Amino acid sequence: MYRYDIPTEIQSLFNKQFTYAKEPDWNLPSVSEAFSSAHEEFGELMMFKDCLNKKKNLLSDKKLDDWHKHTCFTNKAGKIVPEVRRYANAELCTQAWCKFREIICTYPLIPNEALWGHELNTIHLCEAPGAFIASLNNYLKTHDVHCDWNWVANTLNPYHEANDGLVMISDDRFIANTLAWWYFGPDNTGDLMTLKYLTGLQQFISNMSAVHLITADGSFDCQGNPGEQESLVYPLHYCEVVTCLLMLSQGGSFVLKMFTLFQHSSVNIMYLLNCCFRCVHVIKPGTSKAGNSEVYVVCLDYLGKEAVQDLLTKMIQNFETEIVNKSLFPKKCLPESFLRCHVTCCSFFYKHQADTITENLSLFPNMGEEDKVRINALREFAVSYYIQKFEIKYISRKHWLVREPVVDCSLSTRWAGIRNRRTDTYNERKQLETLTWAEKVTRGYLSPWLEDHVQYNNCFGWFLEGSSCSLKEEWYLLEGKRIPKICSSSFCDNELLKRLNETFEGCYNGESTNPFVPPPCPSCCIFTEEAVVSELLAKDVNHQNIIVCGAHSVFHFLIQRQIKASFLESEISYNCGSFLYDGDPTYQHHFLDLILKALQQMRTDDTLVLPVLSCFTRFTAGILFVLYNCFKSFSLVYLTANLVPGRNALLLFYGFQIPPNSVIYQIQQLKQHIDYLISTDSSLQVLEFVPMDILLKKSFLDYVWDLNSAIIKHKLHLIAQYYGQKT
Repeated sequence: MYRYDIPTEIQSLFNKQFTYAKEPDWNLPSVSEAFSSAHEEFGELMMFKDCLNKKKNLLSDKKLDDWHKHTCFTNKAGKIVPEVRRYANAELCTQAWCKFREIICTYPLIPNEALWGHELNTIHLCEAPGAFIASLNNYLKTHDVHCDWNWVANTLNPYHEANDGLVMISDDRFIANTLAWWYFGPDNTGDLMTLKYLTGLQQFISNMSAVHLITADGSFDCQGNPGEQESLVYPLHYCEVVTCLLMLSQGGSFVLKMFTLFQHSSVNIMYLLNCCFRCVHVIKPGTSKAGNSEVYVVCLDYLGKEAVQDLLTKMIQNFETEIVNKSLFPKKCLPESFLRCHVTCCSFFYKHQADTITENLSLFPNMGEEDKVRINALREFAVSYYIQKFEIKYISRKHWLVREPVVDCSLSTRWAGIRNRRTDTYNERKQLETLTWAEKVTRGYLSPWLEDHVQYNNCFGWFLEGSSCSLKEEWYLLEGKRIPKICSSSFCDNELLKRLNETFEGCYNGESTNPFVPPPCPSCCIFTEEAVVSELLAKDVNHQNIIVCGAHSVFHFLIQRQIKASFLESEISYNCGSFLYDGDPTYQHHFLDLILKALQQMRTDDTLVLPVLSCFTRFTAGILFVLYNCFKSFSLVYLTANLVPGRNALLLFYGFQIPPNSVIYQIQQLKQHIDYLISTDSSLQVLEFVPMDILLKKSFLDYVWDLNSAIIKHKLHLIAQYYGQKT
């Protein structure tokens, strides 16, 4: 058995730091030089990039889940997060929480005036799920910093339907309970890479006397092209830096997540930051997985935007242009002394990452017992070392930012375990990209999503008790840019929605004319008018009036059975080749008009039969939430295309309870506003009228989630079985 030095190895893990030794000639180039040339890469840095990518290519044939499991075990800091969560009772304790704790304990991010009990104002960009904020709160509380702390956060809005659900953080527990502190911009997307967001954020924080700290933890999934992560993320880093230089006050601090710093674009950012701050550090936190490229740039003592005003103006002018092709500074403007320093920095972090990948490969897939003993010893020692070095202390729940959650459910509970389903290798993913959509389907591409489809054949009669929640709140109308395509939803599995969109693209070839309609499946339950009426009678409503919306055949069957019923004609039309689903403003207009007519016509204990297309949007969920509070209960009849063309389900609402007049008035106002937007061909759309924290109620959210899952899975099932028969 060989000997090893556990303390020294762990100290090295938490000592991956580099400081730029600033020289007198590190000054900003003339503004006229900015964006005057294309990027020119540096040969020595490109050698680092090529060598690192060769290392990464050795992972291309590894199954993602197997490799992830292996690197989780070999991660020397792998036990720290759960132990700190338990030991300190830390709020939202994640890997990001622990990384920020390392940073704030290593560098003086908090200004002296805050430490002396004055004001502390912070902005947190790309912050979801909120761990940096929770970590900062823990630091302030456990270090007795009694300042007046105000914070504002940004992230891609997890509730905006035009955002890709697979590039957003699924954990919204903290966001849902602190929504007032999150700024999603004029278009409600949360995309900070737009000039409108930049100006909007300035207005949003205008009440802050100063901004002392800005953090930027942005990134996105680069698994499709991991070798080019640095260039892919550069536009985001550029926008984060511009936002910081514009918002931060003189003397303030900036923490920016970056990756490898090899390319000219990154070299320019690092030079800019060195010119704008008195001191710049780069740190690879010990709790950041050692095999990835992630580093944090820590900038201290901002010189103030006056020192960079002219360049900043030009950078803002290029905020939404194709910044990738133009270099911020020409290569000739970067001092040799800076380049030498920067190469040393890159070499330092490159060696640590490459050594980790090499070690992980040598231990995969067969690891000896001695290696396991050594790794476990390192992991155990790392916990005690971290707790002591970074002064982790217990904090009671009363000192959390979210002491008593207002929202009793959120997306994270539904998304848990959904997003990390991939078991393929990088090579297999690239091979899949070469197939046509039909070839993917015939090879079982949709199969993993349809394994439990059979359970959705029996959703006839799904039942939910109505809510006792008051509808007297003065709700607001939230407007935003028109949704071009439903890419995500707070009310369904976004992997499943992505498959539906891919299916539409494959079936319709990007066109909505003469859309492909698959034939029905003989194995699926098809509900008839008689079955629907039997369900209605089973609820003991045969002596009440039944309001039927749009479903002619159901209404006529009721009349034939001499059951008291009224019919409301539906003007709703829907193009089944559209990627807007229930997000189409015209559909929403007609659907809301139908609901309003029904509410004005109904009497106590009446029943409502309502066909629905889907409930992917906050708007439609808001309508259903209003109905959820106007009836004693409701249930679902599924697979109703044969009953109501263009609709996917019938909702049966029982025991109408007349809502307050204020609710009817608010819906009328909502309808008038939508009428106005449509009549003026506005670029805006009503995105939300029932606040999101109200819609995220467990029983209601569960019901709508299951409704949407049933609709999507059945559509995918029909197409998959059709293509299966063809082959």
